[in-house]
Amino acid sequence: MADVALNKPETSVRGLLTARRGRRRMDLSDVLTYGFLVVGLLIMFTPVAWLVLSSFKTQANLQEFPPSILPYSSETAIVEGFGQPLPLYDVTLKDGSKHRLAQIRRVGRNAQMIDPFNPQAGRVTVSVTDAVAVRKVRLATENYTGLVANSGGAISGYVYNSLFITVVATVITLVMNSMAAFALSKYRFKGSNIALVSILSTIMIPATVVLVPTYLIVAELGLVGNLWGVILPTVATPTGVFLLRQYMLTIPDELIEAARMDHASEWRIFWRIILPLSSPALAVVAIFSILSRWNDFLLPLIVLNRREVYTLQLALSSFQSEYEVRYDLLLAMTTLTALPLACAFIFLQRYITTGIASTGIK
Repeated sequence: MADVALNKPETSVRGLLTARRGRRRMDLSDVLTYGFLVVGLLIMFTPVAWLVLSSFKTQANLQEFPPSILPYSSETAIVEGFGQPLPLYDVTLKDGSKHRLAQIRRVGRNAQMIDPFNPQAGRVTVSVTDAVAVRKVRLATENYTGLVANSGGAISGYVYNSLFITVVATVITLVMNSMAAFALSKYRFKGSNIALVSILSTIMIPATVVLVPTYLIVAELGLVGNLWGVILPTVATPTGVFLLRQYMLTIPDELIEAARMDHASEWRIFWRIILPLSSPALAVVAIFSILSRWNDFLLPLIVLNRREVYTLQLALSSFQSEYEVRYDLLLAMTTLTALPLACAFIFLQRYITTGIASTGIK
């Protein structure tokens, strides 16, 4: 206990990185802890870093094998007598001399090249094994600007549709789930346990099993091709009800009884007392809802049958055709799609650990 008191970490990034159990040297537990955190960091963020870097690669750069980590592009030169810029190569000739030449064309394992600074010297035939492409790191920002051109300006509509579905569905989900959790945690009525078990049992039912009945109900309501046809079937989640109920059980009943003695209505108790005290659990349910709604693909695929109401996830499939997959645009779109989720997580992350840790304490 003395060591813990003497080595209390600072509440900063530097204090977190330098915290240790020993007084002067690192303990074995420190090495294991930091090693575990570094491995976890690499596992979690390496795919994200690869995705972001790949979104700035050209289509040719993405098709290279072995793949490169950084986005490279070939340097070119404008040569007199040729309408298009020619790629540059560092070539080792038969006499051992090295020159920087521009490639005109390649036939099999041989390539015709020319000196870009002295094109009058004529063409040289070089084996491709003796030529190394001259490349430099360059961010292909045209991948992102090309999204607008290829979507015909409709990408702003896709963003709006995804944001509308995510925000509205999340707000309704929080209201519906918190009301159900309040009733199951603070009211005593016959059949409350059966109701809770019935709600939780729906977790075992895969979403694809109820997909057809859901579509039939949406069609009967006339919501096919409407954003509300995606929002309404998913507003009640059993996981959210369970997490909020477990957290609300930690709120003392005396607060509710005192409010009732002051003639507060049940709605006022719920709105002014229960919801503010349940903010950590609400943040957890909110981020789960945001992740689910933003990444949802199957339900919007069968409900949203008009291109103008497509979400970003449906728009991603438009970059894949029968003959070609535009990986450069696909990765750029995927990066933009994941950006709002990262922002939401950064904003709500301080509540997540507290909320999850507290939902299991009665």
